[in-house]
Amino acid sequence: MKVLAIAGHADDIELGAGGSIIKHSSNDDEVTLLLITHSEYSGYDGKLIRSRQTAASEAQASADIMGIKKIICLDYETKEVLYTVKLIEDINRIIDDISPDIVYTHWDGDANQDHSAISQATIIAARKIPRVLMYRSNWNQTTRDFKGNFTIDISNHIEDKIKAINAHKSEVAKRGPAWAEYFMNRNRNTGIEVGVSYAEDFELLRWVM
Repeated sequence: MKVLAIAGHADDIELGAGGSIIKHSSNDDEVTLLLITHSEYSGYDGKLIRSRQTAASEAQASADIMGIKKIICLDYETKEVLYTVKLIEDINRIIDDISPDIVYTHWDGDANQDHSAISQATIIAARKIPRVLMYRSNWNQTTRDFKGNFTIDISNHIEDKIKAINAHKSEVAKRGPAWAEYFMNRNRNTGIEVGVSYAEDFELLRWVM
């Protein structure tokens, strides 16, 4: 199976779908990570929080843990991603090159502006892909509820998922241990709901067998 995991920034896919990606890799599926931005960003005061070099290094370390062999970066500016024809076509081009069987992308109700724009563009670009799942990689609330109506058991991969999250040391330093704990607890609660130890939930856009 060919898998395309689309993320706005280095660390997003780990948070929302890391266990599922590791499961794909362990099943010898061919996984490609598409990063839309270079993931460098600063605060409103202009102080650099994460450099391109740091983001790239941490993304590679995390990809090694998840078993991802190929990373593509479109080099968009962080915090400036807009839902445009250009974004749709850039994602469409990658989809045509890879011909994935399944696409993971951001949830279109996400509070992060980059995430929601990428989700909207992917919905159009991946219109002919038979399986599309949207993941939540943000711990901020919005006016919409995330409808986790598709679940993947990641019980055997939760430890590697946490390792992949923690490979983003600059983000861990900024957000603290609660960051990884939040997503681990979400996966634990989702697992309880479906009768396994840990699970990731997704909002299903399309699933054609």
